[in-house]
Amino acid sequence: MVRTESTMLPLGTSAADFDLSDTQGLRVRLADFAGSRALVVMFLSNHCPYVKHVLDGLVALVREYQVRGVAFVAIASNDVGTHPQDGPAEMAALVREKQLPYPYLFDAEQAAARAYRAACTPDFFVFDAARKLAYRGQMDSARPGNDKAVDGSDLRAALDALLAGRTPAATQRPSMGCNIKWTPGREPEWFPKA
Repeated sequence: MVRTESTMLPLGTSAADFDLSDTQGLRVRLADFAGSRALVVMFLSNHCPYVKHVLDGLVALVREYQVRGVAFVAIASNDVGTHPQDGPAEMAALVREKQLPYPYLFDAEQAAARAYRAACTPDFFVFDAARKLAYRGQMDSARPGNDKAVDGSDLRAALDALLAGRTPAATQRPSMGCNIKWTPGREPEWFPKA
């Protein structure tokens, strides 16, 4: 594991399209979330201790904001050749175990991770109703081994602002977690080198 920060995609960037399969083999596209008041695109993985540390809090946050019109989608982009625990069967098992309330999509070609400039897991991207990037960065300051509460404070503040018709604060802190495990030869030029 290489501790990595998110790349902080420029605010105002349009949400990149995707067409990926969920854990039941159903195709999910960006257009499937039309009509939601906001969309949160999350890059997660099964094995990452940073994701494991916040997962229960994330699930609670998702359930709370879904009823307020916010859509959520998670994408797993790690190379399963080196990290088989992040593959579709293991993703499906996690969906069942945790009763994940959002689609968990497998990005086998790593195209979505590249399009969103995802660098780590977890990595969060919040798009407004027009699908323009309004927030990117951490869920909160909790990390494995620190004493910070898993409360979703940063992500909540951004969502609350959007739902109230305001722009989220311009000061946004990058997420931190395990680096995306790129298939050899697919590493983007912008990806931080270890």
